[in-house]
Amino acid sequence: MNFTLIFSILVLVTGSVWCADKLFFLPRRRRLAAGHADAQTQKEALRRPVWLEYSAGFFPVLLAVFIVRSFIVEPFKIPSSSMLPTLDIGDLILVNKFDYGLRLPVLNIKLVQNRNPRRGEVAVFRYPKDESIDYVKRIIGVPGDAVAYLNKQLTINGQPVPEIALPDYFDEERMAYTRQYRETVDARSHVLLKNPAAPGVIINTYDFPFKDHCAYTLEGVICTVPPGQYFVMGDNRDNSSDSRYWGFVPDRNLIGRAFFIWMNFSKLKRIGQFD
Repeated sequence: MNFTLIFSILVLVTGSVWCADKLFFLPRRRRLAAGHADAQTQKEALRRPVWLEYSAGFFPVLLAVFIVRSFIVEPFKIPSSSMLPTLDIGDLILVNKFDYGLRLPVLNIKLVQNRNPRRGEVAVFRYPKDESIDYVKRIIGVPGDAVAYLNKQLTINGQPVPEIALPDYFDEERMAYTRQYRETVDARSHVLLKNPAAPGVIINTYDFPFKDHCAYTLEGVICTVPPGQYFVMGDNRDNSSDSRYWGFVPDRNLIGRAFFIWMNFSKLKRIGQFD
């Protein structure tokens, strides 16, 4: 949010200077140039001052970047291992800003309603406990869903989500192997990790809005997703701070749908689309 605010102010300031140049400074330079007969003197008179050249001159570029970043696609960096193996630390990803509707930067007012998030999609959003922090998780439950995660088995609306066991995954952060599965949510397939040594009970939860929609047991948690809210989880199921602990993601906190890894400087093979 701070970067967005600073960038918005920068575009506004340079845009104001650009308009002032077109409406006031440029006509004045033209009048001064018209008063000279010498071509070289006219050229000097028409030249922008250095401060004006750098402020107004950068406005078109800044405006183009601002439009693309605010309404089309925005880059993010993955800082943690909570989405392994789908997303790794250091992955630089692109986020589609259009899918979930166009929002006014900084004020976050929705200008255009496109479509709602779907189960199985990877979304970037502002962390509800601290909206200055961006999180990335997978959408598991949409408004009205009954989501249960009991004994490490995910169930949505009473239907167990199918899993297929895969060869174990070597976690470079823990320097250990962990169980790997392919999970299918609404025909969207992705790979997730589970650590059989980690307990299934969910502890150290926060107070959060609509917590009365969730019931915690020794087996896990059962939640009914309220209107305008989403239940999210990390693919690294036993190493993810997500809706099981801090609650639902409001629609207003959504930033966009993550869809592409455009760079990982230490692991170039990771570049490409992901599920």
